[in-house]
Amino acid sequence: MAQFRYIAKSRDGERQEGVLDAPDKRTVMRALSQRGLVPISVTDGKPPPAALTPAARAKDKRKKTETASAIAIPKKGAHKNWFRFERGHRAHSRMKLDAMLLVTSELSDLLASGMTLGSALHALAQRATGSSHDAIIVNLRDEVVAGASLSAALAKWPESFPTLYVSMVKAGEASGQLPGVLERLVTHYERVQAAREKVSMALVYPLIVTLVGVGAMIFMMIFVVPRFSAMFEELGGTLPLPTRILIGLSKGLLQYGWVLVIGLFFLGVAVRRALKTPAGTEWKDRAMLRLPTVGNIVRANAFANFAHTLSTLLANGVQVLQALAIVEHTVGNSIIARAIRSARERVTDGSTISRPLSQGGVFPRLLTDMLSVGEESGDMVSALEHIGRRYDNDLDRAVKLFTTILEPVMMLLIAVGVGFMAISMLLAVFELTSGLNA
Repeated sequence: MAQFRYIAKSRDGERQEGVLDAPDKRTVMRALSQRGLVPISVTDGKPPPAALTPAARAKDKRKKTETASAIAIPKKGAHKNWFRFERGHRAHSRMKLDAMLLVTSELSDLLASGMTLGSALHALAQRATGSSHDAIIVNLRDEVVAGASLSAALAKWPESFPTLYVSMVKAGEASGQLPGVLERLVTHYERVQAAREKVSMALVYPLIVTLVGVGAMIFMMIFVVPRFSAMFEELGGTLPLPTRILIGLSKGLLQYGWVLVIGLFFLGVAVRRALKTPAGTEWKDRAMLRLPTVGNIVRANAFANFAHTLSTLLANGVQVLQALAIVEHTVGNSIIARAIRSARERVTDGSTISRPLSQGGVFPRLLTDMLSVGEESGDMVSALEHIGRRYDNDLDRAVKLFTTILEPVMMLLIAVGVGFMAISMLLAVFELTSGLNA
């Protein structure tokens, strides 16, 4: 049996140090986890300083200094650069979802292999990718090595690690199951990313058709219609009404097109700012729920997100009230979030979750009934997972229906616009030709 010195943190955040006899480091980490401690570092045991000779103590001190420098102590002047980074670049550094998934997956694998948290973060920090999130990983490593918990270090980067992520990590630290929690976080955010990509990919083809059609009409209004207009003026005669309308639109676009572009730009900025206000956000979210087909997508996505997120939080030991508070900020719709907040306030009074959700009128009866069954059986996690899978399927069907309807509608609108321009030109040609023949 070998001796291993460990540094760990208790559930209350208290730092503890000691020595354990074990065959390997993995056994030490398993024993610490069973005691409810979060390992920070595990090293080979050394004799106490009093038993060492002065030369041995000096050698051991140099070795510890070199090790600490390699992991936690930056080079001379680096602290100035870090303070400059905090002041000037913290607000601009953000880890994208795909990068967060990669880092979380790698950290989970390293911890599961027996590495300590500080060593695992150090290994990730050494893989410089040249992107802005390298500094985030370095900061996480430095914070953990200095004695902070991983959840506390993550909380300093709210734009990269949302409340759900931090709360799950905190629960994993308290239960001693951090690698498993990180793996479940990867699964959760992969599901979120898949839902986003599903909706985005569904809009690609209609968007391309719209851009091509609008571009073609603008080209005709700027370059084709003016040439026909000049030819019609030379021939004289009275033009049909659709042709006169088309020529007037073309002249207006040529003369005041820049005013239209500037006006649309400022209108877009004003609308965007208005929609960011609480009243504007509520109006937009309510309108999205009422739109045909689109409302089905919004509801299915929100309900699936609600079920999966709440299931993940409850499965990792997060309290119900805290879990509902986190879910409230992840559903992506203020109307549904308000219903969750109202349900959370009633749960505080001792009510179940399903009853206040059903009374809000936002959540469907099917969802609340399935949740009620889970509450009665004492297995809410399984019930929520089943609900999440059901609304994932509903989201797939809603997206397919939306694209099936949107594609022909967009093509029809483009065809009407281009057809109006072609018919207007042909009517004028026929009118002038018949006049010349007469």
